Amino acid sequence: MTTRPDSAEPAPAPDGSSAPKVVAEGVPSALRSDPRWDDGRRPLAWIHITAPGRGVTPSVRSWCVCGRDLFAAGQRRALALIADHEQHRAACPYIAPQERRKAA
Repeated sequence: MTTRPDSAEPAPAPDGSSAPKVVAEGVPSALRSDPRWDDGRRPLAWIHITAPGRGVTPSVRSWCVCGRDLFAAGQRRALALIADHEQHRAACPYIAPQERRKAA
């Protein structure tokens, strides 16, 4: 399939299908952060809490840049993981030095 540069037809994918190619290899993405707003902060630890309502089991997931990836379901286990996540943020070698620098 040959396409003209000014046509709106999708380019053929390497495997022969006609799926559109979204980003060319080696081309920087247009979704770069604006340097005027980039203050250097990056997320290091995340916690996702799902508590949908009455009669539904709450769940919690805790991630960290150090490799931590924990999940808990049920009210007691979810509350325990929330408390553990807070303790981990204070003890993690990837997070603790940066927070100490901010406090100084």
